[in-house]
Amino acid sequence: MTDNPSTPRQVRSQSIATALEAEILLGDLASGSRLDEVALARRFGVSRTPVREALQMVVSRALAVRLPYKGVIVADISPERIDQLFEAMGEIEALCGRFAAQRMTMEERADLLSQHEAMASMALVGNSEAYEAANTRFHQLIYTGSHNEDFAEMAETMRLKLSPFRRSQLADRDRIARSTAEHAQIVEAIIERDGQSAEKALRRHLLSAAQAMLEKWARNRGDTMPARSKAS
Repeated sequence: MTDNPSTPRQVRSQSIATALEAEILLGDLASGSRLDEVALARRFGVSRTPVREALQMVVSRALAVRLPYKGVIVADISPERIDQLFEAMGEIEALCGRFAAQRMTMEERADLLSQHEAMASMALVGNSEAYEAANTRFHQLIYTGSHNEDFAEMAETMRLKLSPFRRSQLADRDRIARSTAEHAQIVEAIIERDGQSAEKALRRHLLSAAQAMLEKWARNRGDTMPARSKAS
């Protein structure tokens, strides 16, 4: 079956990557499984090019590894690895939050508040798909608001690595409600120009997200949930 010419290749690649990421996180694709380009192209009804691009996305997000002579292999996703990723993200976002509280313009603060209010409305009706996309923009407003290109670049790199994990835990309506409440604390601190409180609120937010992801990850695999995430 040939590619649908009416669908941009990038969209197809992202769609395939999202499907594979979900299967890895749910345990449907076990660690050590080989992700074969030909088989996946046949499965998704596309050429090998968008599959190759999708596999690169999955590898870049640490859910698979590319090994010599073996191709792309599903990575061993351990609770410790999830902890490490969220811990790193927590520290970077906390730093961005502290500087954003000090440096954001009035217009940028207003945009952040408006984004939060829109997300609160999405949370009330349980629109998880729209919330997930809006959540990305919410955090990117904080990265940009730090007015430090290097911090923003580091945060964006980590966001891409964590995107499948965040997408997975934000599919849960209770988690969306908690996320919205945590965002309210972050927004309040930034509007009040309280860098220390913004920093702490973002660390707590990422800790909460890590805990939610670890609980979901353990449930999906029938594993024992670690006592708590070490992210802080």
